[in-house]
Amino acid sequence: MEGLKQFVVALCAAAVVGLVSIIFVLRWVLHFREGLAWDGGSAEFNWHPVLIVIGFIFLQGTAIIVYRLPWTWQCSKLTMKLIHAGLHLVAFACAVIALVAVFDFHNGAKIPNMYSLHSWLGLIAVIVYSLQLVLGVGMYLIPIAPVSWRAAFMPIHVYSGLFLFASVIAVALMGITEKLIFGLSDPKYKDSPPEAIFVNILGLLLVVFGALVLWIATRTSWKRPSDQIVHTLHTNGGGEDSTGVGPAMSQLSEGDDAEACGDVRRRNNKLDDQTNGL
Repeated sequence: MEGLKQFVVALCAAAVVGLVSIIFVLRWVLHFREGLAWDGGSAEFNWHPVLIVIGFIFLQGTAIIVYRLPWTWQCSKLTMKLIHAGLHLVAFACAVIALVAVFDFHNGAKIPNMYSLHSWLGLIAVIVYSLQLVLGVGMYLIPIAPVSWRAAFMPIHVYSGLFLFASVIAVALMGITEKLIFGLSDPKYKDSPPEAIFVNILGLLLVVFGALVLWIATRTSWKRPSDQIVHTLHTNGGGEDSTGVGPAMSQLSEGDDAEACGDVRRRNNKLDDQTNGL
């Protein structure tokens, strides 16, 4: 498979960095902060960074690149759509619970809500993410929209998904910096205590994870081919390993697009190919 080694390296690196980020955020709240609870206090607030990192960043990133895994290419497109949508739904649920946690904490501690740029952008990201999820399910999973609408919306769907993912990481970086500035008093954040250094490293891990996911998601040569082409290559390959479909990765997209101009069914195949961008 052309580019298989590079893909595996990038995928493994993203997985390791993402998992280490989760370990870091758990270590932060359990060791440096008050732990986790649902009591309206600081321990409830700590669910906010934990759920954002686990759900809104790690699971969202996984959902973005799930189509790119060549080991899943023998799965039906509907199955992959369900996995893609399911991961996004879980990520959205985590984001909503994270918002509830921070609002409960603020209300209990008599802290004003929605006063910082971090809170504004965070709420906007959750709202736009919910719209992206609803439109994605309505357009591509059910689908209830005409083929022409689906094709026209696809570039927006792909762009907004990648933009949202990058934005969520940026907002998370703002949030953890804000928490350190307000939460560290003796010594202060500017004095670089161990907690500050530890959380700064967490921020770097989130940036690296985001960069790896975006790299994997935007490489055309790693795009999932159409179901028809995968079936043909797998059939012609006989008993060979299923990853043998890989050498044609960079050529599959062009070939399928050329065949997609015939009739409505082929236009649907072309649309399905486009959906593999995420």
